[in-house]
Amino acid sequence: MIIDSKKYGGVCRCGKEHRMATDLCVIEEGALARFDEYLEKAGVTGPRCAVYDTNTYAIPALRRPKAAQEVVLKAEGLHADENSTAELESRLGSDIRVLIAVGTGSIHDTVRYVAAKKGLTFVSVPTAASCDAFCSTVAAMTWHGFKKTLPAKAPALVVADLDVISTAPRFLTLSGIGDMLGKFVALADWKIARAVTGEELCPVIYGIMKDAVDGIWANCRDILKGSVEAYESVTYGLLMSGLAMQLNVTSRPASGAEHHISHFIEVGPQILGTESGALHGEKVGVGTVLASAEYHRLAETEDISGCVIPYRPVPAERFMEVFGPKLCDACIEENANDCLAAVTPEKLAEKWPEIREIIAEIPSSEEIFGCLEDLGAKRTLPDIEVDAGALPVLLDCSPLMRNRLTLMRMRRMLKHS
Repeated sequence: MIIDSKKYGGVCRCGKEHRMATDLCVIEEGALARFDEYLEKAGVTGPRCAVYDTNTYAIPALRRPKAAQEVVLKAEGLHADENSTAELESRLGSDIRVLIAVGTGSIHDTVRYVAAKKGLTFVSVPTAASCDAFCSTVAAMTWHGFKKTLPAKAPALVVADLDVISTAPRFLTLSGIGDMLGKFVALADWKIARAVTGEELCPVIYGIMKDAVDGIWANCRDILKGSVEAYESVTYGLLMSGLAMQLNVTSRPASGAEHHISHFIEVGPQILGTESGALHGEKVGVGTVLASAEYHRLAETEDISGCVIPYRPVPAERFMEVFGPKLCDACIEENANDCLAAVTPEKLAEKWPEIREIIAEIPSSEEIFGCLEDLGAKRTLPDIEVDAGALPVLLDCSPLMRNRLTLMRMRRMLKHS
């Protein structure tokens, strides 16, 4: 399967011009055997450096792409942060013009960030269907302890070799499925924000993402059969999700309350008192179960006019209580000019019937839980090393991870929510 990504760029019926930096996405068995051919087809030239971690470098099925330089980062303790970025920059040859990320999330975010910083061409070689960030224009970085979404380079080319992806440990693919199921909540949050504040929403980009998540929802259980076609379907959905983010120039189509729950757990805030070693997509899957349950619970109330309160900013002392001295300042900065301030009680109450209809489009928490259970994926807080009693904190505080309007953030304006 070849995705001619460029066809999605240009003037859109939404009235805007969307830009697509990715020329080509290839999802095929044995794709890496034709790597140079695909580079030429995408117009990628110049000395190249392939970046791996030690685990990826040792994959038996991996045909390593030809490169003038190889950088292999230590897999143990590797994160997309200021440390991995500094190490890659220090080891990078001065003549390199193309950076190739060979691996999964952390390697890709590190490499795409460095590529943007140095003005280099970026090429993606996913080794597992573990996340939807392969085509993204942003990098999810943990910067000095705080989770940030930073500008990064989109790949000119993606080469996804199904011989490699289909032999990856299954939990990596399940992480990718968890990441994709989160789009049900993310898309709902986007539509709710449009309803309440008029936030821009491109129907074409929305449709691309909706088709991607619907396809995975319908076919993900085929992974249990081990068929290459199932891995192709999941990989396709993940890449299309990344392309949708690229067209939108933000992660808005792919990241809502469910991702904020994941990011909140990932930074290890003081109030949680715990750290989770679960993969990002595993945490998103659990976050999706929790967000769906809460959204459907809120939707049980037909008329909220009697329980909507005016917007109030979060006090600085609450940020300190939740995040602790290490993360407090960064979180206060992120929430400056709080997007929730644009929501009036009158508008929220007026739009509540429409919001309830949007929530009805999200599969129930029981359905999402059942899907993850059938796959053998993580689906509860204890599964991702978080105490079940932390649920109220997660629902109340996770929206503070990103200044983005979600229904979870609007809970602050609902009495007895």
